[in-house]
Amino acid sequence: MALAGVRVIELAGLAPAPFCGMILADFGAKVISVNRTNVSMSVDTQARGKRSVAINLKTSQGVALLKKLCVQSDVVLEPYRKGVMEKLGLGPHELLTENPRLIYARLTGYGQSGPYATAAGHDINYLAMSGLLSRLGRSGEKPYAPLNLLADFAGGGLTCALGIVLALLERTKSGKGQVIDASMVEGAAYTGSFIWKSRSIGLWDRPRGENMLDSGAPFYDTYQTSDGEYVAVGAIEPQFYKQLLKGLELDAGDLPPQMSFSDWPELRRIFTERFASKTREDWLKVFDGTDACVTPVLSFDQVSSHPHNQERGSFIKASSGEESPRPAPVLSRTPAEPCLAADPVIGEHTVEVLGEYGFTSAEINHMLAARVIECNAIKANL
Repeated sequence: MALAGVRVIELAGLAPAPFCGMILADFGAKVISVNRTNVSMSVDTQARGKRSVAINLKTSQGVALLKKLCVQSDVVLEPYRKGVMEKLGLGPHELLTENPRLIYARLTGYGQSGPYATAAGHDINYLAMSGLLSRLGRSGEKPYAPLNLLADFAGGGLTCALGIVLALLERTKSGKGQVIDASMVEGAAYTGSFIWKSRSIGLWDRPRGENMLDSGAPFYDTYQTSDGEYVAVGAIEPQFYKQLLKGLELDAGDLPPQMSFSDWPELRRIFTERFASKTREDWLKVFDGTDACVTPVLSFDQVSSHPHNQERGSFIKASSGEESPRPAPVLSRTPAEPCLAADPVIGEHTVEVLGEYGFTSAEINHMLAARVIECNAIKANL
C-alpha cells in the first residue's frame, strides 16, 4: 500500500483527527491510537485498521513513554488546543529536536495563532468563521450547517491527511520533518475556494438560496416522488436541461426560459407536480441511460445495492456486518486495503506495540504494575 512502513502516533480525540488517522491507516500506515487509561468505552468510530495503546499521561513516566513513541515514529497527529502538548513537554520543538525527520501535525479548529487559537468550538463555529455558512440554506431561511462534514472532515481530517502526505513527500527530498498547522476554519474555507473565486462570474450575485447551485434553480434541486422517495436533479447545461424536459414530457415552448430567475418559482411548481405523479422507480426507468442528470436520493440502506455502486464495490462490509464507504481514491497499483476486523478496544495493543518500539518485557510489566499503562488484550479476545 502507498503508505506502508509509515509509523503514525495519533493522540485520541474527537472525529476529525480519528478520520485523518483512518485515512492514513486505510492506505497502509501503521497508526497507533494513544488513549488515556481508565476509559470505559471508546467514542472513536473511525478506528479502522489502527492499534490502541493506553497511557496514563497524568504521570511523568507516561509522558516520558509517549515521548519515546513519538520520536521513534514518522508522524505525530495531535488534536488538542494550543499549548496542551507544550505543557506536557511534548511540543514540536522538543520532539523535532530529538527527531528532525518527524512530521508533527496539529489539527485544531482555529489554528495555532490568532485570538481564537485557544477557544472551544465545533464544526458549525468553524464553518461560520470560514464564510461558507453564510452561503448555505434555503431562500428566506437562516443559514444551515450540512451535518458536520465541511469543517470537521473536509476542512479538518481530509485536509490534514493531505498535509501529512505532502510533508512525507517533501521529506524524501530534504530529509527533514516539519510542523503542520491544520485549521478547520481555513481548511473549510479552502474547500470552498470555488465559491470564493466564482463570485466574479456572477454565480452568487443573488441572496442565499436563490442562486443556481444553492437550491435556487428548479433544475438543480431534489423532488419527492409519489412513493415518498426523492430524486436529485442537476440539469444545468442546455443539452441536459433539454433531456430533463423530454423525460418529464414537458414542452420548452410552454415553459418560462430556463434562466429567467423571476420565473424559477413557477418552474419549480411545475417540476414538483410532475415528479410527484410517478414513483421513483418509474422515473429511473425514464431517466437512466440519459444525460438528464437525474439520480435517486439513496438512503444508507439502499446505497450499496445500487447497480453502479455494487459493480464498483464502493461500499465494504466489516466482520461485524457494518457497512461503510470504501477508501477513495482508488490507486491502480497500491490501492487501500481497509481492515475489516473489529475496531480495537482501548489499550488492546499496548504490550504488543511497546515491544515493537524496543521495550523489554520487564519494563512493560513494571509500567503495568505502576499503572503507567493499561492493556486490555485479554478482554478484547473474550
